[in-house]
Amino acid sequence: MLKTLVKHCVRQNAGFISCCCYRSVTSEDVNKPYVIDLRSDTATKPTKEMRDAMASAKVGDDCFKEDPTVNELQSRVAKLLGTEDALLMPSGCMANLVAALSHCQNKYCEVILGDQSHMFLYEVGGMAQYGGLQTNIVKNLGDGTLDLDQISSHIRPADDRDQPQTELICLENTQNQCGGRVLPLNYLKEAYSVAKKHNIKLHMDGARVLNAATHLGVPPSDVTQYCDSVMTSFSKGLACPMGSVLAGSKDFIARAFRVRKSLGGGLHQAGILAACMLVALDTTAHRLHEDHQRARMIAEGVIEVSSPAANVDMDGVDTNIVMIDINKEGVSTEDFCNRLAQVTEAESVDLGERIVTKMFPFTKKSVRLVTHNDISDDDVRKTVKKLQYVIREISA
Repeated sequence: MLKTLVKHCVRQNAGFISCCCYRSVTSEDVNKPYVIDLRSDTATKPTKEMRDAMASAKVGDDCFKEDPTVNELQSRVAKLLGTEDALLMPSGCMANLVAALSHCQNKYCEVILGDQSHMFLYEVGGMAQYGGLQTNIVKNLGDGTLDLDQISSHIRPADDRDQPQTELICLENTQNQCGGRVLPLNYLKEAYSVAKKHNIKLHMDGARVLNAATHLGVPPSDVTQYCDSVMTSFSKGLACPMGSVLAGSKDFIARAFRVRKSLGGGLHQAGILAACMLVALDTTAHRLHEDHQRARMIAEGVIEVSSPAANVDMDGVDTNIVMIDINKEGVSTEDFCNRLAQVTEAESVDLGERIVTKMFPFTKKSVRLVTHNDISDDDVRKTVKKLQYVIREISA
């Protein structure tokens, strides 16, 4: 077994200790692969600035609305999103649920959702479980939007006592399942007009709404002006360990405060969490364009191979999410991801380095990768190198 002796000298007072200690570096250390985690932008670690801010945060009891750091965060997010008020939430999933329950205060209510929406697919049926809310599903189009005529046709007649009452429309921006697609501003305006015409509310699941604003080159408030409430997540591209914020009118947030409490969200010295979220507003929120650029570089690397076995629709790469379509018979998306997570001896020799890339088998036909704050340009280079090698391998 290969061993390398690493020498460490220790200074004591004015001189050096004459003896030295050694650490053994084994062949396992030398051959350890370089791991790049692209499964989600939730893979990020909090930055040093975030950790320092959490350690020194000024706190109070948020149940009495006396935590100064939480209050500052909520004020800044409300201003950023152009709303009257905002409320700190432990997670985006809870924020979406609180929004639905706050808008739909009566029984016999229904919520219109996209069939590929996070709220429908990945939030454990919370609206039905905790609010008794029925969902009415409209098909998501490839660009992440819902057909406005379909939305209108799914709105129940308000005077029909045999039907549930439509109270809420939910849109997702960016649309995760469709590959991080950004909903156009003119579409959002028209969707909001449909909601107002029928006197119902519109909630935006804006977990990555700052990515949407970055892609459009507009302030976030330009995107969120066309909704009655919006949730934005800090634990994805912004690199916080957890936390989201729900924003809307003062009356809406007052109701949301009570609903949050009923779901177990009575927060006390939550300024420790809000502190790192404030740092994110000043730092990581301003570099999302880098994630978008790196996502496109990886997508272009897949296209460069020109293989029918794996392909990317470049028109669908708006933000930091890339969907790789796997079209090789006998190769599942799970097979493809498992191969990316392995390093063969032949590959190690051919590439001159050992690279592991973690991606997510999102559907039976698509693999998802997501760039984020912890991904560098060198990580992109390595990822492209690995992807191209594996694609050529399965294409042979």
